[in-house]
Amino acid sequence: MNRILFLLLIFTFSCAERELQLPVTTTNEITEVLDVSPIYIFYDAETGEADFNRNNMISTTNWLVNIDKRLTLKQILPHLQYLQEKRRGDGMHKNENAKNYFTCFNEETKNLSFVEFTKMEYHEGSSTDYLSKISGLNNSKTIITIKVNSINDITIVNPYSEKLSSKTNISGLLSTLNQINNQENLIYLNFPLNLNFQDYIAIKTKLLQIDFDSINISEKEFIHN
Repeated sequence: MNRILFLLLIFTFSCAERELQLPVTTTNEITEVLDVSPIYIFYDAETGEADFNRNNMISTTNWLVNIDKRLTLKQILPHLQYLQEKRRGDGMHKNENAKNYFTCFNEETKNLSFVEFTKMEYHEGSSTDYLSKISGLNNSKTIITIKVNSINDITIVNPYSEKLSSKTNISGLLSTLNQINNQENLIYLNFPLNLNFQDYIAIKTKLLQIDFDSINISEKEFIHN
């Protein structure tokens, strides 16, 4: 399915059935995805809840996941976990090359952009709890955790060293990370349950701009109170 047809699909579905407000991004790394199934997670204005529509999901295709930007991570987390488990499943007709993407709107180009999340694992709880259960990491100086309270309140810390702990916001995130660009660092991201999907995409978009080799972001993400 080409991009023009997909745009038409979104417009038709929205107008005929319900409104879905896509999150805004500035990334232009992926602007076209072929052979797709559109999946929708709507915001129900009457109840304030998420409404997951996966009627068009075909396992062998790329999934374009359209999530209303007003929803919180708490509301969409079980649906994201479901999608990732289905993608990793050993189905009879599994396509190893099929991927998952968030659909976003780029205000600069007035077009769609896509953020891949195929390999992401979404965990309830914090990375600190996760790391405490893994042997051999207690003295590590390469583990960095980013705790997002909001886009204006972000803490970067090495949980095994008192020497590294910085407070920043989304504008200063990359420059703060660049200050620790002196060894191999593995970053674990922590997000609050009440963060809305727009702010989540804004932070993910910012991290896509990292261009220094010593920073690696874990495919495990943690969502908690």
